[in-house]
Amino acid sequence: MKDLHSFGWYAARITPHLSKNLFKPVPARLWGGFAYLLVVVAGFMGIGYFDLHIVFNILIAGIIGASFAAMGFLGHEILHGTVVKTAWLRNFLGAVAFWPLSTGPRLWRKWHNMNHHVNTQHEEKDPDAWPNLEKLVQNSFLRVIYRMPFGLRAFFGFVSLSIQFTMHGLKMFFEYIKDFNPRNRPAVLLQTILPWSSWIGLLFWIGPVKWLFAFFIPLLIANFIVMSYISTNHRLNPLTPVNDPLANSLTVTVPKWVDVLHFNFSYHTEHHLFPSMSPKHYPLVKQHIKKMWPERYHEMKMSKAMKALWNTPRVYFKDNELIDPYKEARFGTLGNGLDKEKKTYKKSV
Repeated sequence: MKDLHSFGWYAARITPHLSKNLFKPVPARLWGGFAYLLVVVAGFMGIGYFDLHIVFNILIAGIIGASFAAMGFLGHEILHGTVVKTAWLRNFLGAVAFWPLSTGPRLWRKWHNMNHHVNTQHEEKDPDAWPNLEKLVQNSFLRVIYRMPFGLRAFFGFVSLSIQFTMHGLKMFFEYIKDFNPRNRPAVLLQTILPWSSWIGLLFWIGPVKWLFAFFIPLLIANFIVMSYISTNHRLNPLTPVNDPLANSLTVTVPKWVDVLHFNFSYHTEHHLFPSMSPKHYPLVKQHIKKMWPERYHEMKMSKAMKALWNTPRVYFKDNELIDPYKEARFGTLGNGLDKEKKTYKKSV
């Protein structure tokens, strides 16, 4: 990997072409979040107060789950300061938006804003980076997983998307709680406990069967939607010693109506260049990136990116390749052999 540049290097060259108004917060985005909140509450009430047919319960669960995911996308936006700037209001709104995913605003800003964004795809410092072969050898659990045949492993990998965000969030809590100032740790703990307490309270209110449809199934759906984006954001890209968003990030393309529902979360390379800009303006940023560095920019249809995830392993070999330890087959990453158009994945054995 040669000629890598930091996100600041790219941002400095695009910013002169952008209006200063694009960097102002956009509080109108909250109306979308309010609409999702009303949908969730209405879903809870419908399931809780009425003995509906299972078909209707499943349908409502799907709608609640999709709303959970969308609220998480808005929470991500809020906690980057692109919706409101006042700190206490930003944290409060971020907490509400992330409530379904049970992630507190202090933990999220530490884990995501400070560590992931600053150290994206760094094999040691990025909390979201997948392991290299050396780490796999040292981890007995991962060694067992990677002895499974490739197809079976891919299947379980996709199924696990339905729990990965929740499990990783809990891991991040135990990973980072010690890094907070002792005076702030009670707040971080409270922000983690309160959402889960409310969901347990919901269980006692409506009973276990209705709770499955009101919260548990929606949580699985929300996890899958959120992790489908997060998985395609970076997991097809190489590990990079320099935080170069054009090398280590992928923008996926989805229908316009999906971008509207998901607050433009698909524009991920753009987000890593300008995390403090509202995603509302990312289509404009994308135009400038493609004009200035068309050969470096990575974008792919969501369906193709998910297919590429299915067909490649998640263990890195020498940063810019992926390796399947089961058969010792190596696969290219984006910019290093993974061809987005020809759909070729395997590089060598």
